[in-house]
Amino acid sequence: MNITTNQKSRPHTRLLRRAVDGRVLGGVAAGLAAFFALNVTHVRIALVALSFLGGAGVPLYLAAWLLIPEEGSDSAIADEFTAHAGSRLP
Repeated sequence: MNITTNQKSRPHTRLLRRAVDGRVLGGVAAGLAAFFALNVTHVRIALVALSFLGGAGVPLYLAAWLLIPEEGSDSAIADEFTAHAGSRLP
């Protein structure tokens, strides 16, 4: 006897989120490391190296902090800011 259900089997999708555990500043490096299955130390070294070699690390980190939602949340800081600013418009 074969019983079927209406549930569709979904492959497990990984979501890019800022980490809550293991964070040093905003959880960006830990979140990127978890998403790409890298060592968090390597991601942090890459961000620091980008900061010293051309200065791209700081703006990239800030952009990721604003645009990547935190674990357990579906909205990023930038989403909350634009929603709040949009509600204040006349």
